[in-house]
Amino acid sequence: MSRILGVDLGERYIGLALSDPLRITAQGLETLTRRGLPEDLGRLRDLIDCHQVEEIVVGLPRNMNGTYLPQAEKAREFIQLLGHELDLPVSEWDERLSTRAANRVLLEADVSRKKRKTVVNQIAAQLILQGYLDRLGRESSR
Repeated sequence: MSRILGVDLGERYIGLALSDPLRITAQGLETLTRRGLPEDLGRLRDLIDCHQVEEIVVGLPRNMNGTYLPQAEKAREFIQLLGHELDLPVSEWDERLSTRAANRVLLEADVSRKKRKTVVNQIAAQLILQGYLDRLGRESSR
C-alpha cells in the first residue's frame, strides 16, 4: 500500500507526518519553515516523491462548537492548491485540540520551550494523521 502524508498548516511552520505503508501508524516526519508558496510546494513535492505518498490529509481548524476558525479558509485554499498542483487526493481532517495535545505531550516529555516551537506542528500533524488512519481502519473493518 501507499503512504499518506499528514499536514498541520501553521502561519510560520508546516508540520508533517507520514503513515507506514500499511496505513496503521503515523510517525512525525519533519517541520518545514514556511518560505513562500512556490518553495513550500516544491519541498512538499520532493518529500511526496521520496516517500511514495499517494494521499494527503490536512488539518482544518475548528472551534470546540464545530464552527470554523478564520484560519480554516486559508487551509481550504491550501488544500485546493495542493490537490491541483500535486495531482493527489487531499482530505480535510478536524484538527480540534491537536496543537494543544501536541504541546501537552511535549511538556510531559520535558522538552524545552525552544525545542517545542520547532516540533509542535510535526506532533500535531502526527495526531491529525493518526486520527485519520484510525477512521480508515474502522471503516475497512465494517
